[in-house]
This record gives sequence, structure tokens and C-alpha cells, in this order.
Amino acid sequence: MRRVVVTGLGMINSVGHDKESAFEALVRGECGIDTITLFDPEAFSVKIAGEVKDFDPKTVMDPKEVKKADRFIQLGLKAAAEAFADAGIDDSVERERFGVSCASGIGGLPTIEKNSIVLHERGPRRISPFFIPSALANMLGGFVSIAHTLKGPNLGSVTACAAGTHAISEAAKTILLGGADRMLVVGGEAAITGIGVGGFAAMKALSTRNDDPKHASRPFDADRDGFVMGEGAGALVLEEYEAAKARGAKIYGELIGFGESGDANHITTPT
Repeated sequence: MRRVVVTGLGMINSVGHDKESAFEALVRGECGIDTITLFDPEAFSVKIAGEVKDFDPKTVMDPKEVKKADRFIQLGLKAAAEAFADAGIDDSVERERFGVSCASGIGGLPTIEKNSIVLHERGPRRISPFFIPSALANMLGGFVSIAHTLKGPNLGSVTACAAGTHAISEAAKTILLGGADRMLVVGGEAAITGIGVGGFAAMKALSTRNDDPKHASRPFDADRDGFVMGEGAGALVLEEYEAAKARGAKIYGELIGFGESGDANHITTPT
């Protein structure tokens, strides 16, 4: 019976650009929620979010490639690079049996919004040739596989808030069934745009505590009034246990099970 273990971790979010700084910030009780700066929120009922500040995608991408990738892809590449390095993967590790399982709840919403404006203001001939490959959610997996020459299965999960968890379970299944020995799992999201915030606000899903952003996210409070949108990415390397042990990898833990179900109740409200 094959086993699945975790050997690498990476993340970037509103409180840190790597797993160590993010964890330390959380331990200190820091909050990354503040007034939105990625667009002008003045006309919106919701004016707060958890943005990733001071992120330079050129730290993980060729400058010429940056314009080809939506922000969720850029953030995902950052987290994936950290997880890959953390796992200690070197050139001796076989790439043909090393796959990618990516996830995004929405995909390239900033790219979609930008090109929709271009279409209506300047016409169809001015739409970017990078629009489609930048907006597709599964292209996160494509960019990651190219960056690290991973030639195994390349999977994509686009299932809203469950996407990241689905990506982990799909990667684990692939390893357990013998389709790969290693999978780089990465989820990225960057939907802090006018249409993203406006859309969730129209659903009455977002907190409107604009005057108290640090205390707006309170999911278990009786006085809660919605969630706060954030952005970022997380990644982990999953390996078949014997393969990880053979190369002397450090093992964070073992994935011993997972489950999947649907409530079949309502499009936004679980049972």
C-alpha cells in the first residue's frame, strides 16, 4: 500500500511573503486586513481586504513573462518555488513522475476585468493575446510545471473555497494509484478587483466593517457580518513515502485520509 507524505511547504499572504514570516506574524497576532489599495474602493460598500503588499513577481519570473501571467499565477509561482526549495528537490529527482495539482477558486479575475474594459472601450482587436492563457485557472499548473520542469500529471481544481483541498486530494489519489511519485500542489487567488469585491458584496457575503478592518473577520462571532476577501497562495510537495525516504527527505507529516461530499442544498448555503 502506497503512502503519501508532505515534504515541502510554501506560502505568501497578507502577513508574510514566506512560510516563516507568515507563521511568525500569526503567532504575534498580526492582521493583514486594511483599506483596499489595488483599486479605488470609494464607490463600494466594502472597502477592506487582505492584500499582499510589496510583492515583486520578477523575483520568481522572468520580467518578460510577468505580463503573460495573472496575479494569482504570480503569487502561486512564489509559493510553489518556496515549497520546491523547502523539499530539497535536486536534479537527481525524476521529473517524468513528478506532477502538479493546482487550484484557484476563480482564476484570473483581474485579467478578465481588464480585458473586458479594453473590449468595450477600444474594441476586440486590442484584447491582449495573453488574455486567455493568463485568465484560465489551470494555467497556474502550467506555469509551475514549466518553471520546475515537472512532466507528470497536470491537474486543476476550480471549486470555489474548496479548490485547494480538492487539489490536495487529487494529488494524493494520483500518488496512491501510482500515477506519480511526487506532486507539487499549489493554490493561488487574487480576486481583489472591482468586479470581484463588487460581486461578493452584491451577495451580501462580505463584511462592511470598513472603519475597523483589523476586527472585521470574525467568523465565529455572533455579531459577524460576512467574510473579508484576501489574496495569496499556498503550496506543498506531496511524495510517495518510500520515494521520499529513499532520497533522505525531511517529512513534515503523512496524509492518511481525505473525504469529499456535496450538501446538495443551495448554491451558496451549506446544510
